[in-house]
Amino acid sequence: MSSTGAEQHPSTALIIGASRGLGHAMAAEFLDRGWNVVGTVRDTTARTPLHDLADHADGRISIEHLDINDPGQLPPLHERLAHRRLDVLFVNAGTTNNEQTPVGSVATADFIDVMVTNALSPMRAIEALEDLVSPAGLIGAMSSGQGSIANNTTGGREVYRGSKAALNMFLRSFAARQSETQRAFVLMAPGWIRTALGGPDAPFTIEETVPLLVDILLSRLGTPGLAYLDRFGRTVPW
Repeated sequence: MSSTGAEQHPSTALIIGASRGLGHAMAAEFLDRGWNVVGTVRDTTARTPLHDLADHADGRISIEHLDINDPGQLPPLHERLAHRRLDVLFVNAGTTNNEQTPVGSVATADFIDVMVTNALSPMRAIEALEDLVSPAGLIGAMSSGQGSIANNTTGGREVYRGSKAALNMFLRSFAARQSETQRAFVLMAPGWIRTALGGPDAPFTIEETVPLLVDILLSRLGTPGLAYLDRFGRTVPW
């Protein structure tokens, strides 16, 4: 077997929120492409599809514990990963409330839960772990086309929309603070996918979506600056 540098030192992706759904599928896709993967799970006791994937990954998947809404868990995670060089840090976190409830009728606790999970917690994770990412690496987060203010012509899912718009603004601010770096920053709008969050009526499957998402992320490596992109690499209006 050849002993090229790439084979000796394969690229590494950290996927936050990789236990199941889109995050798990992204981990599997990166693995299929020869990458090493660090994936986080929230529950320390439950077995997840990520554990099943790791069982057959020849040591190329590491599983870490992180409840993204507990900022106290970020420094220990950073310490455990301090010896790793990350080429991609991608935060896949999301929740929603009753999508039919207009924002003026949403319970305060529900509003806080969605905004913290979808906007504040992903940025806390990025801020806490960004120094582990290669200077020419990529930092990204799972946004949504529903985070586009310009494209909102129907209303509905108002708190979810607002949380993703907030995430977009926060990552845009973060990228602006790093405008002199060579890093790529990506907000992904994957479309309506059949997941626990997307529901059974969504038109797109995980299997047809995730390879496109990973294609987009890999295509952005080496391209400094922030992009808000859909599953086909098209720019989504802010």
